[in-house]
Amino acid sequence: MLPLRCQLKQAPPWKALCRFWAVMGKLQSKLKHSTHKYSRPDGVIEERIQTKTFQEYSPAHVDTVSAVAALNSELCVSGGKDKTVVAYNWKTGNVVKRFKGHECEITKVACIHKSNQFFSASRDRMVMMWDLHGSSQPRQQFSGHAMVVTGLAVSPDSIQLCTGSRDNTLLLWDVGTGQCVEKASVSRNLVTHLCWVPREPYILQTSEDKTIRLWDSRGLHVAHVFPAKQHIQTYCEVGEDGHKFISCSSGFGGEGCEATLWDLRQTRNRICEYMGHFQTVASCVFLPKALASMPIIATSSHDCKVKIWNQDTGACLFTLSLDGSGPLTSLAVGDTVSLLCASFSRGIHLLRVDCSRGLELREVTAF
Repeated sequence: MLPLRCQLKQAPPWKALCRFWAVMGKLQSKLKHSTHKYSRPDGVIEERIQTKTFQEYSPAHVDTVSAVAALNSELCVSGGKDKTVVAYNWKTGNVVKRFKGHECEITKVACIHKSNQFFSASRDRMVMMWDLHGSSQPRQQFSGHAMVVTGLAVSPDSIQLCTGSRDNTLLLWDVGTGQCVEKASVSRNLVTHLCWVPREPYILQTSEDKTIRLWDSRGLHVAHVFPAKQHIQTYCEVGEDGHKFISCSSGFGGEGCEATLWDLRQTRNRICEYMGHFQTVASCVFLPKALASMPIIATSSHDCKVKIWNQDTGACLFTLSLDGSGPLTSLAVGDTVSLLCASFSRGIHLLRVDCSRGLELREVTAF
């Protein structure tokens, strides 16, 4: 075979160009399929990709899953485009119960701590409360938003529920009566997610206006606005100690696509950034402290990847590629070693953190 430069000399310009791109395409294809380790300039391997086979349970949904949350160490609650809320035992692979009542796609789910009750939000502008041991009909309905509901947060004492929407408003509800007790609105504040700070009266909120707001539920007013990011903030999660939180950014082609660790205490500054995804980061979680000698977090993205990070340094410790899943939409901690990851095309993935050979993440099943 002649060297590339010889081929280019002997062929007409347009043919030479086609051959050049064909050769480059082959090289890129080989690199794409053979390179699975990423090394920093200092030679440290930051991520490894797992490609083992797994078993499949019966599916929880028949369409895209938009949100998943752990009800307890065996059951999860999920919702999606099929308009149903499903309680699923991810250890046995069985649907425990299906709940129907929404008229449109479900956007968020949230569980009451140490309870069998949970909430769902939908594009039908409604929020519904369900009981695992009750009927398949909603126990309570919350109607007050003018557009799709995109945020749900339950107070630590389970007495109040905060909801947010693309209508720029936050509503605070009495869970027992279903009555709205407070309403607040901020111009251009298209809510993307809500999270209640443990043991505090404060609610974190991310927005399409690229900011993160801290709300005081006592009167429902803005207590603090964090420095604006460069991209839409899609999600937020507070650590169990209530001192730090993570936010996620939208993006494409590696521009944006990061998660950010913030301090909720006196400084309220940005602590660390986690960069390595190539599309919008849709969800993030703090992982149980018992898993590793260092604090670690996990992120899921529209690039079909789940990444584990060193919380303190920002180094990527492991990457799991869920090929064929489509965009990953939601992430939840199932138990001390398990993660639940909702996806656009392949339902919910059960992932297991394995520390027997270093820190690894593998897919156990999908449903």
